[in-house]
Amino acid sequence: MFANSVRQGLRTASRSSARAFSTAPARAAVRPNLRAGLAVGAAVAGYAMYEASRSPLLLESKTIAGEKGTASERSFVMIKPDGVSRQLVGKIISRFEERGYKLVAIKSLTPSPALAKEHYSDLSARPFYNGLVKYITSGTPVVAMVWEGKDVIKQGRRIVGATNPQEADPGSVRGQYAVSVGRNLIHASDAFDSATKEIGLWFAEEELSDYEPWVMADN
Repeated sequence: MFANSVRQGLRTASRSSARAFSTAPARAAVRPNLRAGLAVGAAVAGYAMYEASRSPLLLESKTIAGEKGTASERSFVMIKPDGVSRQLVGKIISRFEERGYKLVAIKSLTPSPALAKEHYSDLSARPFYNGLVKYITSGTPVVAMVWEGKDVIKQGRRIVGATNPQEADPGSVRGQYAVSVGRNLIHASDAFDSATKEIGLWFAEEELSDYEPWVMADN
């Protein structure tokens, strides 16, 4: 509606300008021409502001976590030291693969204290924070991953299960393999904003692969 009003304003201002040039003597036309010019300028500026107000929403919707709600959406998933030491890495990865999600980044590492503290910064006021950081940096590696696919953040959380394994669905990772909150095997982003933060924290953009899945080929 605003855009239509602006376009109508441009047409009106243009007609006013044309009449001023064609019907008025040179001196008398100066003031109407100025008014018409100002009207055109105001209309152009208004339309530009209207377009600018729409564009950022489109530009900012895509981050290192892809675009929310589309097939490019990404989630950060980390298998914790207990999941690695219990040799559950393959079984956990298969849950995401079998659901149809695409693995676009993976690495095994022992996080530094600085990385662990930043990752869990939202829990820094909780009494278990220091113990959690110590546990994640204890020496047993974690497996950091980025999974991609439609609704992968929400569905990834369902695959993982509730934070407390005692409350997790039996078919979830935690519901099947974990028994305590302190050793609940796995972390997964809980929202698009946290996925954007966590993927950017653990991976450089060039570490993320962009590819089309394939099953068979002749070469």
